[in-house]
Amino acid sequence: MNQLAERISDSELDVMKVLWEAEDALPVTVIREKLQERKGWEATTVKTLVSRLLGKGVIAQEKRKVFFYSPLVTEAEYNEWATSNLIHRLYKGSAKNLIAALVRSDDLTEADLKELREMFVVED
Repeated sequence: MNQLAERISDSELDVMKVLWEAEDALPVTVIREKLQERKGWEATTVKTLVSRLLGKGVIAQEKRKVFFYSPLVTEAEYNEWATSNLIHRLYKGSAKNLIAALVRSDDLTEADLKELREMFVVED
């Protein structure tokens, strides 16, 4: 995966989510409208974030009547990287320790735990 995606900030991730949700490339006006609704951000904030993402090489810019933007990193690629990064940063590279922490947390319901047990049952 594009190593530059490692440096996507939380705010930049909000822009990426708008682009991932789109069926096609979007002009900055549409990106701004969506983020104005969701976050209350001003146009200058959105333009700054788009510019940063361009500089990081995670979105592409195409000139039509105006510039249109599209992601170069898929949401699945980013999520895979983010999960791997989390495991390495917080759990010393151990997915088992991540799962153990989730199971011990109060965030999982009994139904969640049952579903996880079923996922990991190995049949002989």
